[in-house]
Amino acid sequence: MIPTRCGVTGKRLLRKFASACALVVCGLMSAAALADSPTRPIRLVVPSVPAGGTDLTWRMIEPKLSEILGQKMVVDNRGGAGGDIGAAIVAQAQPDGYTLLAGVSAATINPAFKKNIPYDLLRDLAPVSLAVKAPNILVSHPALPARTVPELIAYIKAQPQRLQFASAGIGSMPHLMMELFLNITGLKLIHVAYRGTGQASVDVVAGHVPLMTSNVLPTLPLITSGRLRAYGVTSARRISAAPEIPTLAESGVSGYEAVQWFGMWAPAKTPRETIVKLHRALAQVLNDPALKKRLTDDGAEVAPSASPEAFREFIRAEMSKWAKVIKTAGIEME
Repeated sequence: MIPTRCGVTGKRLLRKFASACALVVCGLMSAAALADSPTRPIRLVVPSVPAGGTDLTWRMIEPKLSEILGQKMVVDNRGGAGGDIGAAIVAQAQPDGYTLLAGVSAATINPAFKKNIPYDLLRDLAPVSLAVKAPNILVSHPALPARTVPELIAYIKAQPQRLQFASAGIGSMPHLMMELFLNITGLKLIHVAYRGTGQASVDVVAGHVPLMTSNVLPTLPLITSGRLRAYGVTSARRISAAPEIPTLAESGVSGYEAVQWFGMWAPAKTPRETIVKLHRALAQVLNDPALKKRLTDDGAEVAPSASPEAFREFIRAEMSKWAKVIKTAGIEME
């Protein structure tokens, strides 16, 4: 006979113990469900509005990923707060592999700006894999006399804190990419923040603001038409979509590398076997020749992580890198 305690009989204790065991077993079965045999649609949370660059990239990946996993995926757009709304939803979801975050590089920037983020990127989300890297291009209005990066650096030095650069907003990746450029070169420019890349591009094309970094896809037509001048891509290597444009690093900005990127997370405590299955499936998708061509034609690069652990280290490095840039530049959110 199990001893009684506080008036609870041995039989009642046995029933409570059995119920607790059942809950644990059900939880383990639920957590391992995706690894064994998917039984319901997988929710892919995209932390941006529909039809944006993030959304379009993941919608290119989703059909093939769904096919390989053998389970339908449903894209759920949850934009707002620099991606934090979507990330928080996944961080609080059941860790069973049926809710995933199609995350963006902003996730590694936000902690350096914000004090009340409703989740911890390293504690509450389990990295699956990096997926795609997308560089920007440093461009100017053609009226600017400088035609190369060394000439641009000399031109800015000749008139410190008089020239401006445009960005998609304070703390946006285009803003921080330019701040990294200024950090390495020791230059000073005046930041003009817009509400989105589109508005910033319009003013640079019009000649109201001379400089900015901008995404490859919408910028290349403006370069080929002569409406913008290209100085260099922000990635470590030249891009297939425009191999004639050098990198900033090879143009004299030593050590420069900055890209926007997309990666996948699951809720923390998702079973290891589920994370591994998702990692392998995503890597397989990204190695599909047709998808690879579509992405490279858009100026992007497929970049699956060697392992979930490699993605975690990449995330740590990005967080440290941008935190230093933000601190050095003295950037604060309004």
